[in-house]
Amino acid sequence: MKFFKVLIKFLLIVLGFFVVGTIFLNGFFYFTEKRHIKTVEELENEDCDAILVLGCSVYSNMKPSPMLEDRLRKTVELYQAKKSKIIVSGDHSDYYNEVEVMKNYLVDAGIPSSDIFVDHEGYSTYASVYRARYKFGVKKVFIVTQKYHLFRALYIADALGMTAYGTASEGDNYKGQFMRDIREYIARDKDFIQCIFLPKNEGNMDTVSLASDGDATDEK
Repeated sequence: MKFFKVLIKFLLIVLGFFVVGTIFLNGFFYFTEKRHIKTVEELENEDCDAILVLGCSVYSNMKPSPMLEDRLRKTVELYQAKKSKIIVSGDHSDYYNEVEVMKNYLVDAGIPSSDIFVDHEGYSTYASVYRARYKFGVKKVFIVTQKYHLFRALYIADALGMTAYGTASEGDNYKGQFMRDIREYIARDKDFIQCIFLPKNEGNMDTVSLASDGDATDEK
């Protein structure tokens, strides 16, 4: 019985450190990166190598979810102001394809297909930013996603030596946002550790020049 009491106390201490650490890290991400979140108008005098739009869920009818559609709308707005190359990065598995939906939406909105590069292996925020840096050679990037997600994406970009700004694609309250926020708090812990060690991405890292034709990246 005494052993179990000691074990419970130990687990509570560990949990306490985890909770306190998570709160501290979330505050650290916020105060470190909030100055890098800009409106489209505030970015008019900034240049970039590419706009990176992070993937999100799509429906079986090949339509973007509300969160992803808001990201794509903001990307269109940013492209119209900057005329920069775009990288759409997301999950492209055997029977699931975020990036095709993303590119089709942007093309339908009037963006030249050749200006849109496809990263088929953006399976996580870290992977998407890492691959933008090392697969596509991006050193200065504008990242498009929801504000709660931008803090982590921008922190990763900073850790990888990129100059990064973020543009928030806010819409109405999204279903399940509370649980999404909880998951994000934990994901920041994970990516804080990744940004210490900066592990290499194990996917296809054959380099792609943004001076080439984006259509050449359509196929996985």
